[in-house]
Amino acid sequence: MAKSRPRLLAWDGVSSLGVDWATSWQRAVAGQSGIGPLTRFPLRPDFPVRVAGQVDLDPAAIEPLPPCLRPREMAHWKSPVFRYSMLVAHRALAKAGIVITPALAPRVAVTFSTAIGGIDAVVDADRALVGTGALPLPYMNPNSCVNMIAGKIAMLSGATGPCITTVTACATGSTAMAMGALLMDAGRADVVIAGAVDFPLVEPIVAGFATMNGAFKHKTADDETQPQRASRPFSLDRRGFVISEGAGCVIMVSAEFAAAHGLRADFELAGWSLTSDAHHPVAPHRPTVARCIAEAIADAELRPEAIAAVNAHASSTKVGDKIEDEALHDVFGEKVPPVSANKSQFGHAMGAASVIESMLALEGMRAGALLPTLNFTPDPEIRLDVVTATRPHANQEYVLKNAFGFGGTNTCLVFRRLA
Repeated sequence: MAKSRPRLLAWDGVSSLGVDWATSWQRAVAGQSGIGPLTRFPLRPDFPVRVAGQVDLDPAAIEPLPPCLRPREMAHWKSPVFRYSMLVAHRALAKAGIVITPALAPRVAVTFSTAIGGIDAVVDADRALVGTGALPLPYMNPNSCVNMIAGKIAMLSGATGPCITTVTACATGSTAMAMGALLMDAGRADVVIAGAVDFPLVEPIVAGFATMNGAFKHKTADDETQPQRASRPFSLDRRGFVISEGAGCVIMVSAEFAAAHGLRADFELAGWSLTSDAHHPVAPHRPTVARCIAEAIADAELRPEAIAAVNAHASSTKVGDKIEDEALHDVFGEKVPPVSANKSQFGHAMGAASVIESMLALEGMRAGALLPTLNFTPDPEIRLDVVTATRPHANQEYVLKNAFGFGGTNTCLVFRRLA
Protein backbone atom coordinates (compact mmCIF):
# COMPACT_ATOMS: atom_id res chain seq x y z
CA MET A 1 0.00 0.00 0.00
CA ALA A 2 1.31 3.45 -0.89
CA LYS A 3 2.46 5.60 2.01
CA SER A 4 0.05 8.35 3.05
CA ARG A 5 1.34 11.88 2.59
CA PRO A 6 -1.01 14.20 4.47
CA ARG A 7 -2.01 17.46 2.89
CA LEU A 8 -1.49 20.56 5.04
CA LEU A 9 -4.69 22.42 4.41
CA ALA A 10 -4.63 25.41 6.78
CA TRP A 11 -2.95 26.70 9.91
CA ASP A 12 -3.06 29.45 12.51
CA GLY A 13 -0.86 30.57 15.37
CA VAL A 14 -0.15 33.08 18.10
CA SER A 15 3.29 34.04 19.39
CA SER A 16 5.18 36.96 20.83
CA LEU A 17 5.18 38.32 17.26
CA GLY A 18 1.40 38.68 17.23
CA VAL A 19 -1.99 37.36 18.31
CA ASP A 20 -3.13 37.02 14.69
CA TRP A 21 -1.13 34.93 12.26
CA ALA A 22 -0.94 37.52 9.48
CA THR A 23 0.77 39.94 11.85
CA SER A 24 3.19 37.26 13.06
CA TRP A 25 4.24 36.46 9.50
CA GLN A 26 4.56 40.11 8.47
CA ARG A 27 6.76 40.88 11.46
CA ALA A 28 8.83 37.73 10.91
CA VAL A 29 9.55 38.47 7.26
CA ALA A 30 10.37 42.07 8.19
CA GLY A 31 13.07 40.76 10.54
CA GLN A 32 11.41 41.99 13.72
CA SER A 33 11.60 40.52 17.22
CA GLY A 34 8.79 39.75 19.64
CA ILE A 35 11.11 39.44 22.64
CA GLY A 36 10.87 42.05 25.40
CA PRO A 37 10.96 42.54 29.16
CA LEU A 38 9.50 39.76 31.31
CA THR A 39 6.37 41.19 32.97
CA ARG A 40 4.23 38.07 33.42
CA PHE A 41 4.90 38.07 37.18
CA PRO A 42 6.62 40.50 39.60
CA LEU A 43 10.39 40.10 39.41
CA ARG A 44 12.45 39.85 42.59
CA PRO A 45 15.59 42.05 42.50
CA ASP A 46 17.85 39.02 42.13
CA PHE A 47 15.65 37.04 39.74
CA PRO A 48 18.02 35.79 36.99
CA VAL A 49 15.64 35.90 33.99
CA ARG A 50 14.34 39.30 32.90
CA VAL A 51 13.42 38.89 29.22
CA ALA A 52 10.79 36.74 27.51
CA GLY A 53 8.65 36.28 24.44
CA GLN A 54 5.19 37.18 25.75
CA VAL A 55 1.82 36.85 24.02
CA ASP A 56 -0.57 39.78 24.43
CA LEU A 57 -3.10 38.31 26.90
CA ASP A 58 -5.58 41.19 26.60
CA PRO A 59 -8.85 39.59 25.36
CA ALA A 60 -9.45 42.76 23.34
CA ALA A 61 -6.46 41.79 21.18
CA ILE A 62 -8.47 38.85 19.82
CA GLU A 63 -10.63 40.30 17.07
CA PRO A 64 -13.17 38.98 16.45
CA LEU A 65 -13.59 37.00 19.66
CA PRO A 66 -15.06 33.57 18.82
CA PRO A 67 -18.18 32.60 20.80
CA CYS A 68 -16.27 29.71 22.38
CA LEU A 69 -13.93 32.20 24.09
CA ARG A 70 -16.50 34.53 25.61
CA PRO A 71 -16.09 35.12 29.36
CA ARG A 72 -19.02 32.88 30.32
CA GLU A 73 -17.60 29.91 28.37
CA MET A 74 -14.08 30.43 29.72
CA ALA A 75 -15.02 31.15 33.35
CA HIS A 76 -13.55 27.88 34.65
CA TRP A 77 -10.59 27.70 32.26
CA LYS A 78 -8.15 30.17 33.77
CA SER A 79 -4.93 28.87 32.25
CA PRO A 80 -4.13 30.66 28.97
CA VAL A 81 -3.26 27.33 27.34
CA PHE A 82 -6.99 26.77 26.85
CA ARG A 83 -7.88 30.18 25.44
CA TYR A 84 -5.11 30.19 22.85
CA SER A 85 -5.22 26.54 21.84
CA MET A 86 -8.95 26.86 21.20
CA LEU A 87 -8.40 30.15 19.37
CA VAL A 88 -5.86 28.76 16.90
CA ALA A 89 -7.89 25.57 16.37
CA HIS A 90 -11.06 27.60 15.72
CA ARG A 91 -9.27 29.86 13.24
CA ALA A 92 -7.45 27.04 11.45
CA LEU A 93 -10.66 25.06 10.99
CA ALA A 94 -12.37 28.17 9.62
CA LYS A 95 -9.53 28.68 7.13
CA ALA A 96 -9.71 25.03 6.09
CA GLY A 97 -13.43 25.34 5.35
CA ILE A 98 -14.18 21.91 6.79
CA VAL A 99 -17.53 21.36 8.49
CA ILE A 100 -17.28 18.49 10.96
CA THR A 101 -20.64 16.80 10.59
CA PRO A 102 -21.78 13.84 12.72
CA ALA A 103 -20.94 11.59 9.76
CA LEU A 104 -17.41 12.98 9.45
CA ALA A 105 -16.69 13.32 13.19
CA PRO A 106 -15.48 9.71 13.77
CA ARG A 107 -12.85 10.23 11.07
CA VAL A 108 -11.49 13.45 12.63
CA ALA A 109 -8.58 13.04 15.05
CA VAL A 110 -7.05 15.51 17.50
CA THR A 111 -3.31 15.33 18.18
CA PHE A 112 -3.05 18.78 19.74
CA SER A 113 -0.53 18.62 22.58
CA THR A 114 1.50 20.54 25.14
CA ALA A 115 4.82 20.10 26.91
CA ILE A 116 4.04 21.97 30.13
CA GLY A 117 0.26 22.42 30.09
CA GLY A 118 -1.70 24.40 32.67
CA ILE A 119 0.84 24.14 35.46
CA ASP A 120 0.13 27.78 36.32
CA ALA A 121 -3.21 26.59 37.75
CA VAL A 122 -1.41 24.23 40.16
CA VAL A 123 1.10 26.90 41.23
CA ASP A 124 -1.67 29.42 41.94
CA ALA A 125 -3.70 26.86 43.87
CA ASP A 126 -0.68 25.71 45.88
CA ARG A 127 0.22 29.25 46.89
CA ALA A 128 -3.35 29.92 48.00
CA LEU A 129 -3.47 26.66 49.96
CA VAL A 130 -0.15 27.31 51.70
CA GLY A 131 -0.81 31.01 52.23
CA THR A 132 -4.41 31.05 53.45
CA GLY A 133 -5.56 27.45 53.57
CA ALA A 134 -7.98 28.04 50.68
CA LEU A 135 -8.89 24.79 48.95
CA PRO A 136 -8.48 24.61 45.17
CA LEU A 137 -11.41 25.47 42.96
CA PRO A 138 -13.12 22.43 41.36
CA TYR A 139 -11.59 23.13 37.95
CA MET A 140 -7.97 23.30 39.15
CA ASN A 141 -7.22 19.69 38.25
CA PRO A 142 -8.86 19.85 34.80
CA ASN A 143 -6.88 23.05 34.08
CA SER A 144 -3.63 21.24 34.86
CA CYS A 145 -4.43 17.98 33.06
CA VAL A 146 -2.23 17.90 29.94
CA ASN A 147 -4.66 15.89 27.79
CA MET A 148 -7.53 18.26 28.61
CA ILE A 149 -6.34 20.68 25.91
CA ALA A 150 -6.92 18.09 23.20
CA GLY A 151 -10.18 17.18 24.89
CA LYS A 152 -11.41 20.78 24.81
CA ILE A 153 -10.49 21.07 21.12
CA ALA A 154 -12.42 17.86 20.42
CA MET A 155 -15.43 19.34 22.23
CA LEU A 156 -15.04 22.61 20.32
CA SER A 157 -14.86 20.92 16.93
CA GLY A 158 -17.07 17.88 17.50
CA ALA A 159 -14.25 15.51 16.50
CA THR A 160 -14.86 11.99 17.83
CA GLY A 161 -11.91 10.16 16.28
CA PRO A 162 -8.67 9.41 18.14
CA CYS A 163 -7.80 12.15 20.65
CA ILE A 164 -4.22 11.86 21.89
CA THR A 165 -1.61 13.99 23.63
CA THR A 166 1.92 13.01 22.68
CA VAL A 167 4.40 14.98 24.78
CA THR A 168 7.97 15.14 23.45
CA ALA A 169 9.11 18.29 25.24
CA CYS A 170 10.34 20.93 22.77
CA ALA A 171 9.52 18.66 19.81
CA THR A 172 5.86 18.29 20.81
CA GLY A 173 4.33 20.38 18.00
CA SER A 174 6.22 18.49 15.30
CA THR A 175 5.40 15.18 16.94
CA ALA A 176 1.69 16.09 16.88
CA MET A 177 1.95 16.40 13.11
CA ALA A 178 3.87 13.13 12.78
CA MET A 179 1.21 11.38 14.89
CA GLY A 180 -1.44 12.78 12.56
CA ALA A 181 0.40 11.25 9.61
CA LEU A 182 0.66 7.95 11.49
CA LEU A 183 -3.09 7.88 12.17
CA MET A 184 -3.84 8.56 8.52
CA ASP A 185 -1.38 5.91 7.40
CA ALA A 186 -3.11 3.44 9.72
CA GLY A 187 -6.48 4.29 8.18
CA ARG A 188 -7.79 5.74 11.45
CA ALA A 189 -8.43 9.33 10.34
CA ASP A 190 -9.14 11.45 7.28
CA VAL A 191 -8.74 14.81 9.07
CA VAL A 192 -6.36 15.68 11.92
CA ILE A 193 -6.33 18.77 14.11
CA ALA A 194 -2.64 18.88 15.04
CA GLY A 195 -0.62 21.40 17.01
CA ALA A 196 0.65 22.46 20.39
CA VAL A 197 0.44 25.19 23.01
CA ASP A 198 2.59 26.33 25.92
CA PHE A 199 2.49 29.31 28.27
CA PRO A 200 5.46 28.50 30.50
CA LEU A 201 6.12 31.95 31.98
CA VAL A 202 5.37 30.70 35.48
CA GLU A 203 7.84 31.82 38.13
CA PRO A 204 9.21 28.43 39.30
CA ILE A 205 9.36 27.11 35.71
CA VAL A 206 11.32 30.13 34.52
CA ALA A 207 13.61 29.99 37.56
CA GLY A 208 14.16 26.27 36.99
CA PHE A 209 15.28 26.80 33.41
CA ALA A 210 17.72 29.43 34.73
CA THR A 211 19.25 27.23 37.44
CA MET A 212 19.83 24.42 34.94
CA ASN A 213 21.67 26.91 32.71
CA GLY A 214 19.19 26.52 29.88
CA ALA A 215 17.55 29.96 29.83
CA PHE A 216 19.17 33.27 28.94
CA LYS A 217 20.06 34.97 32.22
CA HIS A 218 20.49 38.65 32.98
CA LYS A 219 24.20 39.54 33.32
CA THR A 220 24.72 43.08 32.00
CA ALA A 221 22.75 46.30 31.72
CA ASP A 222 22.48 45.75 27.97
CA ASP A 223 20.74 42.41 28.57
CA GLU A 224 17.81 44.24 30.12
CA THR A 225 17.76 47.31 27.87
CA GLN A 226 18.11 45.32 24.63
CA PRO A 227 15.94 42.23 25.16
CA GLN A 228 15.53 41.71 21.41
CA ARG A 229 19.24 40.75 21.29
CA ALA A 230 18.94 37.94 23.84
CA SER A 231 18.08 35.04 21.52
CA ARG A 232 21.21 34.23 19.47
CA PRO A 233 20.95 30.87 17.70
CA PHE A 234 24.25 29.50 16.32
CA SER A 235 25.97 32.70 17.42
CA LEU A 236 29.41 32.87 19.03
CA ASP A 237 27.93 34.67 22.04
CA ARG A 238 24.82 32.48 22.49
CA ARG A 239 23.87 32.08 26.15
CA GLY A 240 20.69 30.03 26.27
CA PHE A 241 17.09 30.21 25.11
CA VAL A 242 14.57 32.97 25.71
CA ILE A 243 11.45 31.44 27.25
CA SER A 244 8.31 32.37 25.34
CA GLU A 245 4.63 31.61 24.91
CA GLY A 246 2.58 30.52 21.93
CA ALA A 247 0.23 28.14 20.16
CA GLY A 248 -0.09 26.74 16.67
CA CYS A 249 -2.58 24.53 14.86
CA VAL A 250 -2.31 22.75 11.49
CA ILE A 251 -5.27 21.07 9.79
CA MET A 252 -4.11 17.93 8.00
CA VAL A 253 -6.20 15.87 5.59
CA SER A 254 -5.50 12.75 3.62
CA ALA A 255 -4.88 13.14 -0.10
CA GLU A 256 -7.97 11.05 -0.79
CA PHE A 257 -10.16 13.22 1.44
CA ALA A 258 -8.87 16.39 -0.19
CA ALA A 259 -9.58 15.04 -3.68
CA ALA A 260 -13.04 13.75 -2.75
CA HIS A 261 -14.07 17.11 -1.27
CA GLY A 262 -12.41 19.42 -3.76
CA LEU A 263 -10.01 20.84 -1.18
CA ARG A 264 -6.90 22.55 -2.50
CA ALA A 265 -3.70 22.18 -0.49
CA ASP A 266 -0.39 23.70 -1.49
CA PHE A 267 1.73 21.57 0.83
CA GLU A 268 2.13 18.06 2.14
CA LEU A 269 4.04 16.36 4.91
CA ALA A 270 6.31 14.34 2.66
CA GLY A 271 8.34 12.56 5.33
CA TRP A 272 9.00 12.36 9.04
CA SER A 273 11.02 10.53 11.66
CA LEU A 274 11.14 10.19 15.44
CA THR A 275 14.20 8.95 17.31
CA SER A 276 15.26 8.68 20.95
CA ASP A 277 18.77 9.58 22.06
CA ALA A 278 18.75 7.16 25.04
CA HIS A 279 21.74 9.20 26.15
CA HIS A 280 21.23 12.20 28.49
CA PRO A 281 18.29 14.02 30.13
CA VAL A 282 18.88 17.30 28.29
CA ALA A 283 22.01 17.17 26.11
CA PRO A 284 21.30 16.07 22.51
CA HIS A 285 23.18 13.11 21.01
CA ARG A 286 24.74 13.57 17.60
CA PRO A 287 24.25 10.05 16.15
CA THR A 288 20.52 9.81 16.89
CA VAL A 289 19.88 13.43 15.89
CA ALA A 290 21.61 12.81 12.56
CA ARG A 291 19.67 9.57 12.10
CA CYS A 292 16.38 11.40 12.68
CA ILE A 293 17.27 13.93 9.97
CA ALA A 294 18.38 11.22 7.56
CA GLU A 295 15.31 9.05 8.19
CA ALA A 296 12.90 11.94 7.58
CA ILE A 297 14.56 12.65 4.24
CA ALA A 298 14.53 8.95 3.32
CA ASP A 299 10.88 8.70 4.38
CA ALA A 300 10.13 11.40 1.80
CA GLU A 301 11.96 9.18 -0.73
CA LEU A 302 14.56 11.87 -1.34
CA ARG A 303 18.30 12.30 -1.40
CA PRO A 304 19.68 15.03 0.90
CA GLU A 305 20.48 17.34 -2.03
CA ALA A 306 16.74 17.71 -2.73
CA ILE A 307 16.29 19.73 0.49
CA ALA A 308 16.25 23.44 -0.33
CA ALA A 309 16.44 24.85 3.19
CA VAL A 310 16.50 23.89 6.86
CA ASN A 311 14.30 25.33 9.59
CA ALA A 312 16.49 24.60 12.60
CA HIS A 313 15.67 23.72 16.18
CA ALA A 314 18.50 26.05 17.27
CA SER A 315 17.53 26.90 20.84
CA SER A 316 20.66 29.09 21.38
CA THR A 317 22.38 26.74 23.81
CA LYS A 318 26.12 26.14 23.42
CA VAL A 319 25.85 22.36 23.22
CA GLY A 320 22.55 22.01 21.38
CA ASP A 321 23.35 24.34 18.48
CA LYS A 322 26.75 22.72 17.97
CA ILE A 323 25.25 19.21 17.90
CA GLU A 324 22.67 20.32 15.32
CA ASP A 325 25.44 21.77 13.16
CA GLU A 326 27.42 18.54 13.36
CA ALA A 327 24.39 16.34 12.67
CA LEU A 328 23.46 18.39 9.61
CA HIS A 329 26.99 17.96 8.27
CA ASP A 330 26.78 14.23 8.96
CA VAL A 331 23.76 14.04 6.64
CA PHE A 332 24.55 16.69 4.01
CA GLY A 333 28.34 16.67 4.03
CA GLU A 334 29.72 20.07 3.09
CA LYS A 335 26.55 20.99 1.20
CA VAL A 336 24.18 21.83 4.06
CA PRO A 337 21.28 23.96 2.73
CA PRO A 338 20.78 27.48 4.11
CA VAL A 339 19.52 27.48 7.68
CA SER A 340 16.97 29.73 9.46
CA ALA A 341 16.44 29.82 13.23
CA ASN A 342 13.08 31.37 14.11
CA LYS A 343 13.62 31.30 17.88
CA SER A 344 15.82 34.37 17.34
CA GLN A 345 12.60 36.26 16.59
CA PHE A 346 9.95 34.93 18.95
CA GLY A 347 11.90 32.94 21.56
CA HIS A 348 11.42 29.34 22.61
CA ALA A 349 7.75 28.50 23.04
CA MET A 350 8.55 25.05 24.41
CA GLY A 351 6.16 22.43 23.00
CA ALA A 352 4.56 24.96 20.67
CA ALA A 353 7.86 26.13 19.16
CA SER A 354 8.20 23.50 16.46
CA VAL A 355 4.67 23.85 15.10
CA ILE A 356 4.95 27.65 14.97
CA GLU A 357 8.29 27.27 13.22
CA SER A 358 6.78 24.73 10.82
CA MET A 359 4.09 27.23 9.86
CA LEU A 360 6.70 29.96 9.32
CA ALA A 361 8.65 27.55 7.10
CA LEU A 362 5.50 26.83 5.07
CA GLU A 363 4.80 30.55 4.67
CA GLY A 364 8.38 31.01 3.52
CA MET A 365 7.99 28.26 0.93
CA ARG A 366 4.87 30.00 -0.35
CA ALA A 367 6.48 33.45 -0.42
CA GLY A 368 9.82 32.26 -1.82
CA ALA A 369 11.69 33.64 1.18
CA LEU A 370 13.95 32.40 3.97
CA LEU A 371 13.43 34.10 7.33
CA PRO A 372 16.34 35.76 9.12
CA THR A 373 18.26 34.54 12.13
CA LEU A 374 18.67 37.62 14.28
CA ASN A 375 21.68 38.55 16.42
CA PHE A 376 24.09 36.24 14.62
CA THR A 377 27.82 36.61 15.22
CA PRO A 378 29.72 33.89 13.34
CA ASP A 379 31.08 31.08 15.49
CA PRO A 380 34.15 29.46 13.92
CA GLU A 381 32.91 26.09 15.22
CA ILE A 382 29.55 26.46 13.41
CA ARG A 383 29.97 25.84 9.68
CA LEU A 384 26.44 26.62 8.50
CA ASP A 385 25.06 29.08 5.97
CA VAL A 386 22.97 30.92 8.58
CA VAL A 387 20.44 33.25 6.95
CA THR A 388 20.89 36.62 8.69
CA ALA A 389 18.47 38.76 6.65
CA THR A 390 15.31 37.79 4.82
CA ARG A 391 16.61 36.08 1.69
CA PRO A 392 14.76 35.41 -1.59
CA HIS A 393 14.68 31.68 -2.29
CA ALA A 394 12.09 30.82 -4.91
CA ASN A 395 12.72 27.12 -5.47
CA GLN A 396 11.79 25.59 -2.14
CA GLU A 397 10.11 22.36 -3.13
CA TYR A 398 11.34 20.52 -0.02
CA VAL A 399 12.21 21.98 3.39
CA LEU A 400 13.49 20.14 6.46
CA LYS A 401 12.21 21.04 9.95
CA ASN A 402 14.23 19.91 12.98
CA ALA A 403 12.96 19.68 16.57
CA PHE A 404 14.72 18.18 19.58
CA GLY A 405 13.42 17.90 23.14
CA PHE A 406 14.44 17.09 26.69
CA GLY A 407 14.66 13.39 27.32
CA GLY A 408 16.33 12.90 23.96
CA THR A 409 13.15 13.09 21.90
CA ASN A 410 13.82 14.06 18.29
CA THR A 411 11.30 14.76 15.53
CA CYS A 412 12.20 15.80 11.99
CA LEU A 413 9.72 16.66 9.26
CA VAL A 414 10.06 17.22 5.51
CA PHE A 415 7.55 19.54 3.86
CA ARG A 416 6.84 19.55 0.13
CA ARG A 417 5.32 22.35 -1.89
CA LEU A 418 2.78 20.93 -4.33
CA ALA A 419 2.13 24.03 -6.40
